[in-house]
Amino acid sequence: MFTGLIEEIGKVKAVVRGTGATVRVAAPKVAGGSGVGDSISVNGVCLTVTKISEDEICFDAVEETLARSTLGGLRPGDPVNLERAVSADRLFGGHFVLGHVDGTGTVQSFDRRPAEAVLSISAPEEVMRYVVPKGSIAVDGISLTVASCDESRFNVAVIPHTIENTNLPWKRPGEQVNLEADIIGKYVEKFVAARAGGAGVTAKLLAEAGWLEE
Repeated sequence: MFTGLIEEIGKVKAVVRGTGATVRVAAPKVAGGSGVGDSISVNGVCLTVTKISEDEICFDAVEETLARSTLGGLRPGDPVNLERAVSADRLFGGHFVLGHVDGTGTVQSFDRRPAEAVLSISAPEEVMRYVVPKGSIAVDGISLTVASCDESRFNVAVIPHTIENTNLPWKRPGEQVNLEADIIGKYVEKFVAARAGGAGVTAKLLAEAGWLEE
């Protein structure tokens, strides 16, 4: 489990394709505190460390992961957000992030201002159904708060610190990002559906409660 608070911006050194892919990332800070078998979030995708060599970390990604996330398009030189799994000696900030990507979204605009920036992302219905104003969402592994949303896109306000310590400065309109909705909404939907008798009834009940638009 992760928090969505990025520890380091790693740099992709190599991507070796085969049955899946082996990704090698330069990450002095994260590599120094990790070991083989550890879980690390790479752009929001939970991957297992397979090898550590000095300041570099290697991960294996299966075809399913490559197909359902942006990792399949990684190239040498790309910046990636890295976060080690939560440990008992770390303060918990952000929100509960599992590293299980729900889908990919497309950057629509990134309006950078002196005090903050507004990032607008379009996303498929299977993600947007769990997106609510003031709720949490992980974008490339970054814990962000939804400022506003409609049926097909959402906006998040990003403070300068987040911009400076993540790969967001490299994002341009049209680029894909990994999205993971807050797990709480998924559990609420499942529990309500089980009691109400179906997903359609669930949506109606959530709309009546003011959590979704009919």
